[in-house]
Amino acid sequence: MSLIAAAGFVALGIWQVERRAWKLDLIARVEARVHAPPASLSAPSGWPRFDARAEEYRRVTATGTFLHDRSTPVKAVTERGAGFWMLTPLRTPQGVVLVNRGFVPDNLRIRAPVETGLVRVTGLLRASEPKGGFLRANDPVANRWYSRDVAAIAAARGVGPAAPFFIDADATPNPGGYPIGGLTVIRFRNSHLVYALTWFALAALSGGAAVLALRMPGRR
Repeated sequence: MSLIAAAGFVALGIWQVERRAWKLDLIARVEARVHAPPASLSAPSGWPRFDARAEEYRRVTATGTFLHDRSTPVKAVTERGAGFWMLTPLRTPQGVVLVNRGFVPDNLRIRAPVETGLVRVTGLLRASEPKGGFLRANDPVANRWYSRDVAAIAAARGVGPAAPFFIDADATPNPGGYPIGGLTVIRFRNSHLVYALTWFALAALSGGAAVLALRMPGRR
């Protein structure tokens, strides 16, 4: 049994080594997207084929007009404390795209300063966050939002169909200082090396136990 366990632990260790290689490649690809020059927003014909794995965190730029009366505050906990993300539809020549203009504290949720006229937004493409937050479902009727669910927000605000992604605006200052953009957290947990070493250590212990058992009197 110890030899079988050792073989299983070795297989798990190898799997974690492979997962670590995949994670490092993902981190490298995302870093390249984040620091690349911004590209123009793609044509709406390609929006239904949006692939988060291939496109999320890509820098883009979009020009249009904000529909401030359709803004949606979404609960947020950031490095600046608790408050809200302010998601505002941007009407562009390509179509409507939700823009996370940034963070606002609770006391500015209703009266956050606004931009009028034609604006140019630069930021990162982000995938929609359907089904609400952790243990909290979005409640469109009560205007309580815990995740940036693009389809649900667009439907609730009557601006659909909208792009199936949203843009996290960069740190370009907004009038009055709020919302505060550029707070996208780009962090990927990478503990695969620790897991791999743990599985290999268990494999070594199991193999050692098997050797000791075979050396015991009356054992072969």
